[in-house]
Amino acid sequence: MAKVKYYYDSENLAYTKIKTRKRIKIGYALLFLLASALFGFLIFVLLINTPYFETPKDRLQAREIENLKLQYSILNKKLDEIDAVADALEDRDNNIYRIYFNKAEIPDSIRKAGFRNPERYKILEGYNNSQLVLNTTKRVDQLSKQLAIQSKSLDEILKLASVKGSLLLAIPAIQPVRNENLKRVASGFGYRIDPFTKVRKMHNGMDFTASTGTPVYATGDGVVDRADNTASGYGNHVVIRHGFGYESLYAHLSKYNCRPGQKVKRGDVIGYVGSTGRSEGPHCHYEVHKDGNVVNPLNFYYGNISAAEYVAISHMANQENQSLD
Repeated sequence: MAKVKYYYDSENLAYTKIKTRKRIKIGYALLFLLASALFGFLIFVLLINTPYFETPKDRLQAREIENLKLQYSILNKKLDEIDAVADALEDRDNNIYRIYFNKAEIPDSIRKAGFRNPERYKILEGYNNSQLVLNTTKRVDQLSKQLAIQSKSLDEILKLASVKGSLLLAIPAIQPVRNENLKRVASGFGYRIDPFTKVRKMHNGMDFTASTGTPVYATGDGVVDRADNTASGYGNHVVIRHGFGYESLYAHLSKYNCRPGQKVKRGDVIGYVGSTGRSEGPHCHYEVHKDGNVVNPLNFYYGNISAAEYVAISHMANQENQSLD
């Protein structure tokens, strides 16, 4: 039973009973209910976010999430190890295998390029641990692409290796005139004084002076493409196609010892020194071509001379003197 409250009426000199209005009572009741509801909501939120009140299902999901994070961490460590192995393989591929087989290296911009489609990883976004999953997926994709490129490169190297023996035999790797038959290396590759015009001009080969009739040898395996005197200035000359982009030319011969279409081996006699065509004296003008471009023959004499002989020939060939043709 509620307490009855009075107040003292000084005018009537008596105590008068306090009467509470009905709407005030209703207001107090509503305020109480509102405060109770708010308090209950706060307690509910606290309980939901407090680990002490987790349900078994919540605890199971939390353990699964932590386990997945651990597995992703282990996976990323394994990816680090695979990355290191892939980098080492790429380094050997670029700096050993591809150089050995005269192939251009594959740049990192191609080897390690990711996928440019922005929608590729859209499905992985919007979750609590999206960044972890996204980064790992990108790493796996990039590594897969990287390994695919490396696999193609090794397939290419394998094909080159299968014909490496033929390549080594085909490369023009000896002098066209033997050292014991040489008088001297009269002129090398580069700018020289023309013997007829006395003007400095490009000399596309090397001149080996020797007596008329000295044997001239094929410098690599191949097929004789030409044995005639139709090219201006060369006189009697022989052109051998070695394959793999290599050709060699032997000019100013006194006579031939081969015919067009004939297969020759390195060291076969294909002609003899002479002074036919535009020539100042008996010598063999020798050129090497790679992929249609003239190259310095001096770079290929590793098949029949010693290091000391190479240094001596290099010194003579690099002197900017007068050529013989």
